[in-house]
Amino acid sequence: MSRTPEIQLLVRKDCHLCAAARQTVQEVTSQLGLDFGEIDIDTDPVLRERHHEEVPVLLIDGAVRDFWRIDPHRLHRLLSSQR
Repeated sequence: MSRTPEIQLLVRKDCHLCAAARQTVQEVTSQLGLDFGEIDIDTDPVLRERHHEEVPVLLIDGAVRDFWRIDPHRLHRLLSSQR
C-alpha cells in the first residue's frame, strides 16, 4: 500500500534561498504528483527558535531532510523511496 509523504518547506519572508528551495521542491513534487506546504517560521515562535539559522528547511513526515540548498536529485530519491 502506497502512502503519501507529508512535505513541508519552512521559509521566511524575503529569503532568496527560500525562493530557490520553493522552486526546487515545486518542480520535484509536481514531477511525482505530490503536494507540499509552506510554513513561515516567523509566524511560529517554536519553529523560529529551532530553525532561525537554517531556513529554508525541508521536512518530510516531520523529519528534517535538507536545509539551506535543496538538492533536487536527493529530494526526488527520498520521495520516490517513500511511495
